[in-house]
Amino acid sequence: MMTRRRPNRRETFNMMGIDTVVLPVAGNGSRMRPATDAIAKEMLPIYDTPLLQFALSEAAAAGARRIVLVTRASKPGFDKYIDHLAAQPDSFLAGVDVQFVEQDEPLGLGHAVLCARRCTLPGAIGVILPDDLILGEPALAEMAASFDPRRMKSLVAAQKVDRASVGSYGIFDIDGDDSIARVMPAHDLVEKPDPEKAPSQYAAVGRYVLAEEIWDQLERTGPGAGDEIQLTDAITALGGIHGFRFSGRRYDCGNKEGWFAATEAYRRSCLQSELTAAE
Repeated sequence: MMTRRRPNRRETFNMMGIDTVVLPVAGNGSRMRPATDAIAKEMLPIYDTPLLQFALSEAAAAGARRIVLVTRASKPGFDKYIDHLAAQPDSFLAGVDVQFVEQDEPLGLGHAVLCARRCTLPGAIGVILPDDLILGEPALAEMAASFDPRRMKSLVAAQKVDRASVGSYGIFDIDGDDSIARVMPAHDLVEKPDPEKAPSQYAAVGRYVLAEEIWDQLERTGPGAGDEIQLTDAITALGGIHGFRFSGRRYDCGNKEGWFAATEAYRRSCLQSELTAAE
């Protein structure tokens, strides 16, 4: 296990945010080849900022005292870039303990998250999939503010998708009216349903707040779809599922079209900020 330790911002338990955020970054980035034959997909720039930096910043905004990157030895470069960020004046990583742990085999998202168990602080954890870039308000911070451990075992980011697209996602089986509430209790998460039989159009996307009980549930979870340990399976088995309608706009940067759309959107945002600052 590789480790970069920095003093914690505070010694008391973080009651306003998520103490530990896990970033699974061990993937091959096959949909972004040939670029990812030369550089980790998380280091690809969105306009002028590596994708990884957005995820780290969002984790810090959610109150993370520790960020755990689940990676593999053949993807070097993360530690040097994180050290560069931490060395900047007034860095958002100031005081954050950043650690690295390796996922030796590609056994699924649930397995990747489980690899981080020994590095996490007590309490609920956050998970950010850096491929899912959400521009606007930091989504995980919004979720942390809405997470109630007395009645929730999981809070999962939810995005309404076209009916024709539901077969590509885990889809929420919503409990009650989903037209108004930001937090939506759910009976189930149905993995890649037939569009005609899907229980809703709300898809689970790459942000999670998970109760501490998820660790034991992941230990008990066997291989599922694709013969991999699926995080969705553990969340479903644990119960207490809730979806969360975040305020930002999500881009799937694991494919070229999503990456390009995110780059254009972020470029426009940066240029607008520059114009506003100049007025």
